[in-house]
Amino acid sequence: MESIEDVQYVVVHGYRRAFRIAGSGPALLLLHGLACDSSTWVDVMPALAEHYTVIAPDLLGHGESDKPDADYSLGGYANGMRDLLTVLGIDKVTVVGHSFGGGVAMQFAYQFPDRTERVVLVSTGGLGKEVTPLIRFLTVPGSGLALAAATFRPWRPLVSGALTSMSRLPISATRDLGEVARIYEALADPAQRTAVQRVTSHVLNWRGQYVTMTDRSYLARLMPVLVIWGRDDMVIPASHADSAPTQVSDVHVFEDSGHFPHRDHPDEFSRIVVEFVEANAPASYHRGRWRALLRRGDQYQLESVVPEPVPVAAAEPAIS
Repeated sequence: MESIEDVQYVVVHGYRRAFRIAGSGPALLLLHGLACDSSTWVDVMPALAEHYTVIAPDLLGHGESDKPDADYSLGGYANGMRDLLTVLGIDKVTVVGHSFGGGVAMQFAYQFPDRTERVVLVSTGGLGKEVTPLIRFLTVPGSGLALAAATFRPWRPLVSGALTSMSRLPISATRDLGEVARIYEALADPAQRTAVQRVTSHVLNWRGQYVTMTDRSYLARLMPVLVIWGRDDMVIPASHADSAPTQVSDVHVFEDSGHFPHRDHPDEFSRIVVEFVEANAPASYHRGRWRALLRRGDQYQLESVVPEPVPVAAAEPAIS
């Protein structure tokens, strides 16, 4: 696992943003899930960095990044990634998002199609309502006090150790408890706890996810999309992969894998991502085609319509 020395920092809008970066070539942006950080990707970064420039940030409110009283909406995170990439001098990326990071990846592609070449969604949120009750609990009034008590220092090592030990049992139901232990430790930080609760309030309530991409899934036909899941996912059901838009390029459901397929099978995960990128040319943004698709929705037939030209006098300002 990479140490803290491998983490770099840059200040954007007055907030410190932590990130890992490796490799050279076309850029991959790796976005972690709720209450995780960029270290979730360390098992796949070396293989991916053999082919690409790999950027794995700690999202605001997570890991080594600042945890201010700020905007933790999907749109806010997408803007933050756009600005981080701009500071780093990176124009376009293939964006890879895990769990909540998948929601950010979809939002980034939606807001900045001119900067998105491909999308990879890993055990992603945003394809259905169901999530584990533990995440829904974060939206219940008083859950912050309950989490503060549950992560109180005297018994924190005992709980974390028990979760880690249970993760080694040869049963699928406990497979992800090692990662849960890491999240449990992270939630002991009051600032991160507040940030995580702010995040959840933007996308779900006690009934489940209410922010999804299903109403805009037809836009997936404009760029290559890969969906990866673990069959034994206990956080977001693997059945959500069946809800992926029909326009996605490919869907892979890993057997013998839970909510973190990139941790369970890093070599196979890296191979699939590399093959997907190599097999699919980057999306080419055309404002006229995007406009026509938005006007017609999922009834629009891209194959039979020539993209409309954009009159110079009526051209819209470029996204910046």
